[in-house]
Amino acid sequence: MRVIFSYTREQALSDGVLVDVTDLAREAGFRHPTALTSTAWSRYVQVPDGVTCQDETGRLWDILWMLAIKSRQLGMECETLFQLHVRNKESRMDLVTLKAVCGPGDQGEPVITIMLPEED
Repeated sequence: MRVIFSYTREQALSDGVLVDVTDLAREAGFRHPTALTSTAWSRYVQVPDGVTCQDETGRLWDILWMLAIKSRQLGMECETLFQLHVRNKESRMDLVTLKAVCGPGDQGEPVITIMLPEED
């Protein structure tokens, strides 16, 4: 098999396709580099207009903390679905599902990527 095109994790981070959250992930107990897809970031970390008493750090912490709890319950598998409540409207919170994938990075090292369930 011949590789025709390769898009590295480093390129995805540089392009903004992935958002590096490793520093806060380490505080939540993760040992591996961690990133969110830009879609997961825009939907569940960025604070929507009109939503008060929220900030990106707190929303990101909620995602990482719920993944940490799920990982402690089941052990971090190659692919883990987890849920949390997110307030994207001032008047209500919605239960959302995210997927965490632990796989090889650019040099074969373990990395974690958090994404929507339908993302690869």
